[in-house]
Amino acid sequence: MTTPRTGGEAMIEVFRQQGLRTVFCLAGAAHAPLLRDLEGTDFHIVPSRHENSTVAGADGFARVTGLPGVAMIAGHQGLPNALGGIRTAQLACSPVVLLASVNEGSSESMSEETNDGLDMVKPFVKWARTVTDVNRLEEYLNAAFHQATSGRPGVAVLGIPTHIEGEALKAGAAVRSRKLKPIPPQPAAEAIEALAEAIGNAKRPLVLAGAGAALSGAGAALRTLSQEFGLPVFGHALGRGLVAEDMDHGYPWALTQVAAKRADLVIAVGIRLQQRIGYGMAPRFSEAAVFAQIDIDAGEIGRTRTVEIPIQGDACLGVEMLLEALRGRGQAAFTREWVGEALAERLARVDELGRDTDGPIHPYAIARTLMEQLPPEAIFVADGADVYNWMSAVMRMRSERCYLDHYPLGSMGIGTPLAVGAAAGARQLAEDTGEALRPVVLVTGDGSFGFYPGEFNAAVVDGLPLTCIISNDGNWGTERNALLTRLGTTVNCVLGQCDYHLVAQGFGADGVKVEAVADLAPAIASALASGRATVVNVITDPDAGEVRKKDPRLQMVTFEDLRSSLDAHHVMDLR
Repeated sequence: MTTPRTGGEAMIEVFRQQGLRTVFCLAGAAHAPLLRDLEGTDFHIVPSRHENSTVAGADGFARVTGLPGVAMIAGHQGLPNALGGIRTAQLACSPVVLLASVNEGSSESMSEETNDGLDMVKPFVKWARTVTDVNRLEEYLNAAFHQATSGRPGVAVLGIPTHIEGEALKAGAAVRSRKLKPIPPQPAAEAIEALAEAIGNAKRPLVLAGAGAALSGAGAALRTLSQEFGLPVFGHALGRGLVAEDMDHGYPWALTQVAAKRADLVIAVGIRLQQRIGYGMAPRFSEAAVFAQIDIDAGEIGRTRTVEIPIQGDACLGVEMLLEALRGRGQAAFTREWVGEALAERLARVDELGRDTDGPIHPYAIARTLMEQLPPEAIFVADGADVYNWMSAVMRMRSERCYLDHYPLGSMGIGTPLAVGAAAGARQLAEDTGEALRPVVLVTGDGSFGFYPGEFNAAVVDGLPLTCIISNDGNWGTERNALLTRLGTTVNCVLGQCDYHLVAQGFGADGVKVEAVADLAPAIASALASGRATVVNVITDPDAGEVRKKDPRLQMVTFEDLRSSLDAHHVMDLR
């Protein structure tokens, strides 16, 4: 391999070693030498309008591809803007490497900033360092990728002085292949045997699969576990779709969490028992249930409840070992009728809503139309609050790495740049494998769309096909209906019926407005077939959310902390 002429060329070689041909960058002088070296190569440079979106784009790319995402921003002005995206990616366990320019000459005794420009992000990321010598740039960049991808993945930040990317390396300082493949820790055999024994003694075992299961590549093993031994798998976050949500073997957690309290054995595979999982506690789970937890991070095991069978190690290896242990024991397959019985009332209630073809459009109509039109490999991005809740009841994920949303942080609006990153990831996967391009669909609310609409210009500039469907009820829907229910007012919650389809057109995307149910399916079909960035502005019923506030059967997402969960839900029937 020839000696790179510049730091930027060395960085490109490291990117290639990681399998990357896509980077995300907010335009500017901060990374001009690297951008110059990227220009004319086969790399895609995905633009953005806000540093938060730059990081979120890299995050979405990483979730879809399984590769680390690279975001490039200016450090001094850009890092404050990027904090939301950084925190979203870190909490979602997304392997993201953030390259932030730093100015070595800006340290002053009386400056408003600290002498280390990365101080503001250090509490919120996995690793942060600054490289000051171009001849060590490769070393530091490789370290950043290793930190971002090893153990529990997260965000690694590398500060780079503005001049280094354009500097020449010393003669003979050739780029060496330094990509380090993380070695997954193998679970203890005795712990797996204990779990296999617990399964043999159980009547209603349940598997919870989270992002860690997806990151470890446990999908095939989980599918075998469900098909061969009959264990139902409830998917959450990036764990959705590892086992297709056919409502027989695989299920979406948000919808089917009401069945979880009937399980006598709960096996948490690569999933943190946080708010969305009810902290693993009653009322979502029986206090008498036995818990097993497989996680690469020992600190996650038993954080909120007692875990009788703790298993520290790689999720995929753990499930594969469990399969062998169950086969060795001659374990019989379980039936899953108890899940369907627990869901019957909720599913019937969901099914009867949103069927009116003459009145205002119900958000369920959007979800049902998408389920009719989207292929199994489609990538679905969820954002918003009210509409997020509605979509969680109807949408079913049917393939791996097909689901993204804004949680655990819950920063609304970030779904738009996540979707841009997902579309860029789908493009690179199609180019690398020769397979068909996976369609990407974002469903969001009118409130959440307003945060980063400019990212549709990025999608247009980079030629990314992306369909965005806005459930436009003219309000901050969740807040409006909560205030109406509790206080009889909608103060500060009304947005009005904004023409978001025209906003999209202003950025160069396609845009269409839908006001009648009969026009919904043709508009969505046209957007999916266009091959362009398209916004479908669907005018939905502003009063639909009131009934959801009052009927727990329609509440797929609950908002409470651990204390209120303990105080309130122990005496309330979670239906």
